[in-house]
Amino acid sequence: MALATAMAYVAGWNYIACALFITFDVVARSLLGFSSAATIEVTGYMLAGGIAWGLAHTLARRAHIRVDVWVNRLPLRLRAVLHLVSLLLLGAFAVFCAWSAAALVDESLLFDAHDNSALRIPLVIPQGIWTFGIIAFCLMITVLALESALSLLLGRPAELDALLGSRTLEDETEEALEAVQMAREGTR
Repeated sequence: MALATAMAYVAGWNYIACALFITFDVVARSLLGFSSAATIEVTGYMLAGGIAWGLAHTLARRAHIRVDVWVNRLPLRLRAVLHLVSLLLLGAFAVFCAWSAAALVDESLLFDAHDNSALRIPLVIPQGIWTFGIIAFCLMITVLALESALSLLLGRPAELDALLGSRTLEDETEEALEAVQMAREGTR
């Protein structure tokens, strides 16, 4: 979880850097008459890396977008089983993505691939960053799947529901109050 949180912070600061880079490019183009030819290229890599690096933390926080109107009306035990099944399916997809990403990095290494721009960035760098994020996501899924399976085997479907189920109003309220408290502590 600590690795996922650290990666989420890196992803967040990455987005801020992206926004500053794009803002500078737009202002420079409008007021100073020049533009960085690398803005689109570099920010594209930054966005891809940021998304991949935020996946594990988003999963751990149960913050992915979900459409589960009818799932919450199911009996707890069935709901817990469905949560685990959906996590395993997500894991299968994530492993496929990680395997494909690793193959892409391997191919870029093999051919010494560089992007087709003035920067000539070796593609293994952004692809490696992206792949690392996807692999961390796979590891988080594995940890959650093991924890969920254990909860299910021990007959604790409520724990599994709390681990993988939708965030409740109480969860959202608690997070908002924690954010307010952190903001107050930061202003002192």
